[in-house]
Amino acid sequence: MNDGTGRVDLRFTVEETERSVRVPPGVTVFDAASWNGIAIDSTCGGHGTCHKCKVRVEGSTPITRHDVKTFTRDQLDDGWRLACLVNATRDLAVDVPPLTTRPKAATVGVGRQVILRPAIQKRYVELDEPTLADQRTDLDRLLAAIDDLEPVADLHVLRRLPAVLRAADFKVTAVVVDEALIDVEPGDTTGTQYAIAFDLGTTTVVATLLDVATGTPVAVASMLNRQQPFGGDVITRISATMMDPEALARLQLAASESLSTLAIQVCTEGGVDPAHVYEVAIAGNATMTALLLGIDPEPLGVAPFIMSSPQPPDVLASELGLALHPRARATLFPALGAYVGGDIVAGMLASGMDRDKRTRLFIDVGTNCEIVLSDGDRILSTAAPAGPAFEGGAIRCGMRAADGAIEVVKLAETVELGVIGDVEPRGLCGSGLVDAVAELVKVGLLDASGRYVTDDVAKELAPGLADRLTTLSSDRGEERVFVLHRPSPDAEPEDCVVLTQRDVRELQFAKAAISTGWTLLLEELGLEHRDVQQVLLAGSFGSYLSAASAVRIGLVPKLPVLRIVAAGNVAGEGAKMALLSVRERAGARALLEEVTYVELSDRPEFNDRFVDQLGF
Repeated sequence: MNDGTGRVDLRFTVEETERSVRVPPGVTVFDAASWNGIAIDSTCGGHGTCHKCKVRVEGSTPITRHDVKTFTRDQLDDGWRLACLVNATRDLAVDVPPLTTRPKAATVGVGRQVILRPAIQKRYVELDEPTLADQRTDLDRLLAAIDDLEPVADLHVLRRLPAVLRAADFKVTAVVVDEALIDVEPGDTTGTQYAIAFDLGTTTVVATLLDVATGTPVAVASMLNRQQPFGGDVITRISATMMDPEALARLQLAASESLSTLAIQVCTEGGVDPAHVYEVAIAGNATMTALLLGIDPEPLGVAPFIMSSPQPPDVLASELGLALHPRARATLFPALGAYVGGDIVAGMLASGMDRDKRTRLFIDVGTNCEIVLSDGDRILSTAAPAGPAFEGGAIRCGMRAADGAIEVVKLAETVELGVIGDVEPRGLCGSGLVDAVAELVKVGLLDASGRYVTDDVAKELAPGLADRLTTLSSDRGEERVFVLHRPSPDAEPEDCVVLTQRDVRELQFAKAAISTGWTLLLEELGLEHRDVQQVLLAGSFGSYLSAASAVRIGLVPKLPVLRIVAAGNVAGEGAKMALLSVRERAGARALLEEVTYVELSDRPEFNDRFVDQLGF
């Protein structure tokens, strides 16, 4: 046992790779891992509420009540514990399950055709060599040959210009981004023009490499945001920066590493030299954008929820840790408010919310749900605190959309499950959660209040399913559950994938927050549910959500399912459009003036509406 004065040694093993770290005694295993860049799954940021930071510790370690709730007796005996509740008071060896770094994600979405006019412009010129009779400067000679642009050269160009001109016999290509002459390349390289569009999501980051000369995508890749160990939502990450002065720098590094990893991957897959990537566009919510830029996010997390600026400045991509062209520009989308950020502006741009005269409802379902409503003349936006249920957080068997996650549930005489990866079910992701509840409501095993019916009623309404309704011991006593999957016919409920009564409540709270949001926006414009002509479900979750299930539980207005469209990764599509057209980029900025943000938290009728929306 450490006496509390020195350091303890922790040996982490992740997929047969060992790493030893030394930390002060008393810190949690989760914090020790996070400080040293070792990713342990978590959606609460290490606060003991999500029960996902599962590790196996060699040797005797105290068992907490949360461990008892999370693991079976055999697992506890084998050393399984929640990392955030294990204090490192002595040297420990810790086995860490590999984190799912590439969850199932939407990489494309609804978009519009654009007129190709990128900010990146290349001009090949063949210049007359200087003579005693023609002593113009190298820069004047180059600029005079580019008769349709008036770029301004920076120091990087001036340093390269003399040598490149003479080595290339004065036959060069000028590289211009917006008004900046960022490089001069030997020979004719006009066919080589690339940019990367990033959707910097709280959970998942998506990158698309574009050939801006033709407007076509070259490669696309996605991964889990490396900020995940700090928490599954923006509030826990903001809280991390408030509790630890060093957390902001670590979160900024995690964001830049996510972008950098994907940039390298798409360039490798596309066979493109990263030095030929001259611009990136980044669509992220206000908190992700602030963390990426190293801006203190605390004002975003406390009332009155103030951003430092609605329009982040353009910066060099190298300042964000991206090893692309040395002078590559990074442009970030503007935000409408602290909780309606650049990703939603990008989504509105891609879906043409400001161009369509129909009444359309745009919903990006996630931990923080952003909602936009347009009646063809006015556009309103708001945000609703849905909580982590749709990401698998606060759900007993919840998990992200990775192999082993139940994503589709159908109930009739038996249970039919759709499982990602076609493997043994390990848990339940967001779309599976919505499906399960919707199906249980349909067959009558959940009543209108969201409560499981009695055994007698279950046998009468659904005799083929009634035996799946059982009880499970938890830290709050006996709890009613529905068994979705048994690993073996005689498996105990603790070893099964189940939907608990508390899980149903979590979904009710989440869907009530969202439906209250769009209900209040409809009232603001004097509209009713039936007036909505199209619902766009954005983001990865929206892409895989069953429209029928969403209608049945009241997540979206009660409309024909053909009016409900899975919009996919519209944030990424908007980022692509900004790279392919300077006109569209200007359109994104114009949305700041066209959209009215509605703050729900100060609406006196919010609580009443929320209670009204809880039922099924």
